[in-house]
Amino acid sequence: MRVLVIHGPNLNLLGQREPEIYGALSLDDINVALSALAAEFECTLATFQSNCEGTLVDQIQQAPGSYDAILINPAAYTHTSVALRDALAAVGLPFVEVHLSNIHSREPFRHHSFLAPLALGQICGFGVDSYLLGLRALFNHIKN
Repeated sequence: MRVLVIHGPNLNLLGQREPEIYGALSLDDINVALSALAAEFECTLATFQSNCEGTLVDQIQQAPGSYDAILINPAAYTHTSVALRDALAAVGLPFVEVHLSNIHSREPFRHHSFLAPLALGQICGFGVDSYLLGLRALFNHIKN
């Protein structure tokens, strides 16, 4: 199994940015944890982060043929990006949407996701475990 992990805007600042909301782990720490779990599954993992919506769309569009699934934390683009939604719909790869914080217990504008209706599922509120649970879900989905 080959999984593309996409990290959206401002996630490069994890560990520094609002640790009371997003935790103390850095993006590198999250990627290391994901890589360790992927190794247990004998899964190939590639990670990508960008603050630019179009660059994220390009990564999604290039994924078919190279990856079997996508694990995505679209961050702020969750609530604004029809472009990400359309790219994910166009490529047709299974994906799981993850968030470190519980977006449903935060500001009302964060409650809506353009991606969730297309996703296998959405996991939020568990910090780094949101990512790990998402990877487990993708692995089980592909395996079955």
